[in-house]
Amino acid sequence: MLSLIISIVIAAIIGAIGDALVKADMPGGIIGSMIVGFVGSWIGHWLFGTWGPVIGGFAIIPAIIGAAIFVFLLGLIFKSMRK
Repeated sequence: MLSLIISIVIAAIIGAIGDALVKADMPGGIIGSMIVGFVGSWIGHWLFGTWGPVIGGFAIIPAIIGAAIFVFLLGLIFKSMRK
C-alpha cells in the first residue's frame, strides 16, 4: 500500500515538473499531473531506457523527459482543437 502511495506522489511530481518545463496549460490539476507522470514515465522508459536515479519504480530523468514530451504533444492537440 505504501509503495502505491509513493508511486502516485512521484508520478504527480514528475507530471508537474514536465508541465513546468514545457509551460503548457495542462488541464486536470493534480489528477492530470499524475496521469502525465505515469504516461511520461512509460514514454521515457520506451525512448531512453532506465538510466539515472530510480525512485518509487520510476527512472526519474527519462520519466521527466517523457512527461515533457507528452505535455508538449497534448498542448499541440488542445491548441489545434480550440481553433
